[in-house]
Amino acid sequence: MVQPAHTASAWPEEPVPLALDTAPVPEYGSGSLADLLPTLAAAQGVPGCEHRIAELAPADRNCVFLIDGLGWEQIKAHPDEAPYLTSLLGSSRGGTGRPLTAGFPATTATSLASVGTGLPPGRHGLPGYTVRDPDAGELMNQLRWRPYTDPSAWQPYPTLFQLADAAGVHTAQVSSPTFRDTPLTKVALSGGTFHGRLTGEERMDLAAEQLAAGDRSLIYTYYSELDGSGHRFGVDSDAWRGQLMCVDRLVQRLAEQLPPRAALYVTADHGMVDIPFDERSRIDFDEDWELRAGVALLGGEGRARHVYAVPGAQADVLACWREVLGEQFWVASREEAVEAGWFGPRIDERVHGRIGDVVAAAHDDVVITASVNEPHESAMVGVHGSMTAAEQLVPLLEVRS
Repeated sequence: MVQPAHTASAWPEEPVPLALDTAPVPEYGSGSLADLLPTLAAAQGVPGCEHRIAELAPADRNCVFLIDGLGWEQIKAHPDEAPYLTSLLGSSRGGTGRPLTAGFPATTATSLASVGTGLPPGRHGLPGYTVRDPDAGELMNQLRWRPYTDPSAWQPYPTLFQLADAAGVHTAQVSSPTFRDTPLTKVALSGGTFHGRLTGEERMDLAAEQLAAGDRSLIYTYYSELDGSGHRFGVDSDAWRGQLMCVDRLVQRLAEQLPPRAALYVTADHGMVDIPFDERSRIDFDEDWELRAGVALLGGEGRARHVYAVPGAQADVLACWREVLGEQFWVASREEAVEAGWFGPRIDERVHGRIGDVVAAAHDDVVITASVNEPHESAMVGVHGSMTAAEQLVPLLEVRS
């Protein structure tokens, strides 16, 4: 059926689609997640790396603490729950506090690959939560790596950790034991040694130990629980605020243990927005004949959709999605999205077919769910993926010893 949001009474008689040139394209090359590790590694003498983020000063020992789901806008909105993080938004502690752009889409698998490889999505090849495998003709979940495909073929570039380790930099990842052997870890974050610890406190303490273990060190640590609370309860929930308070204490715990000549960088993979549970805000693809017409596969996630058309139907699907959603989404053809630089300034040939024939990125507080095929994702309160500031801007907070 057609959702009420699509009826003539709900829309102007002559809807005006969002112009694609109004989409705030990520700052690839100078201010995106993909630029952080190359900048740090370049200062440590790792061959092939370059200094991309101008204001970052060199340090012998670098630690990146990535907090899943911690957007720049969310920190600014919660100074009482995150007093230590808030103190780092400026430069009062001798470092820098600024936002980075996550990259498109603003989602975990894409962002972790950008962090670890130093490449934008169009190069590393993880351009969404789920994307079509052109060889198999089916959707591949790049977070859970289902169905399985050869990781080294899917993402063939070395990680910055591998390059740093080969250059003699002490390199380690400190994270949950769950992530030790996952394909995503292999293609995005492997290199040096992996240390699994269950609690955030254990990870902070071990990260500090690993940071001090080398004259030159590159350490990565990760915390996911904030993101889980946001998806389940929303970023306007007491549960999320409680997790933010925990995160704030963890950052301070690690910062207070920094060895000499060290820098700690706190960042994230994406921000998050809460979407109301009403028919105008949640458009159900599985119940909408207009949006389904001519579509073979629906990929991506609710606020950043890859739409794969039946052969020969690409133009019709693009026209329909623009007509139905164009006031609330930036709706582009694959060629338009690539030309606009949504996935980076360059797209590898192997990645081209993974991008949807149509790409839809949410502008308003709206999400395209799929209640039948994506019941878990469709029930989430907090979501992300698009290019709005709440989703796209992530912190780059620095503490130096």
